[in-house]
Formats: sequence, structure tokens, C-alpha cells
Amino acid sequence: MRDRAKELCSDKVQAFTKCCKETGFLMVVKCRKENTALKDCLVGYYTDPSFNEECKAEYLKQREEYRATGIKKKRQKITSNV
Repeated sequence: MRDRAKELCSDKVQAFTKCCKETGFLMVVKCRKENTALKDCLVGYYTDPSFNEECKAEYLKQREEYRATGIKKKRQKITSNV
């Protein structure tokens, strides 16, 4: 669920990452705006019942497949174009 939300908020994740890289130790003070925007985006998805159900259905499908085959499906890594 967290990974999917990060994919959907990728523009805010990239903005926060860029700010952190540019400011170094001062990121706590200087990146508050980006951090707040990222948190708001993620919390919006976490509290959305339809998104929650979608992720739950995907998880149950993967679990069912694993129980039938005994083979774990590899997690997809999020690639960023930075």
C-alpha cells in the first residue's frame, strides 16, 4: 500500500528528495513545505477506502497465488527518473 501511494505521489516524492539533497542538514527547516505536501498526498491515499480495498484485493490475489504455487512473486521496485 505504501509503495503504491508513493508511486501515485511521485512528483511530491521527487520534490522532497531534491530539496533534501540540496539542503543537507538544514532539510528539517528548509523542506517543511515539501514534506507537508508529501504527507498530505500519502495520507490522502491511506485514508481513501477505495484505494484501501484495491490494495487489499491485490494482496489477497498475491497471497492466493502464493498458497497455490508456493512461489513468491518478486516485488516490483519503484524506478525514478532522477
